Amino acid sequence: MIINTQIKFFWTKIQKNLLFLLLVLQFVACSKNETFKTESFKTKSGWGYSIAYKSKIIIKQSIIPVISDSKSFSTEDDALKVAHLVVDKLNQHISPTVTKNDLILLKIKL
Repeated sequence: MIINTQIKFFWTKIQKNLLFLLLVLQFVACSKNETFKTESFKTKSGWGYSIAYKSKIIIKQSIIPVISDSKSFSTEDDALKVAHLVVDKLNQHISPTVTKNDLILLKIKL
């Protein structure tokens, strides 16, 4: 009779430890959230931006999208504004396409 009590106590402790370990692993899995990283870079005629995910560049934009001319952003701030807009769209799981209206709303100098 005493043996059964010890075995039951042993399994109860194991179950509690496994439950605790499972909760810790779930917390770690949820907290490890990869984010997009934006960087600006200098081009011959202005500024561009790149967006990386998991240390891999997924978008490198050296010219202003949408416009017919192929010119770079005039300021670093303008390039980063558009980069942040694209990251916002990626985080919302929508198309990262930039429209001319987006450029106007961000007050990008064209």
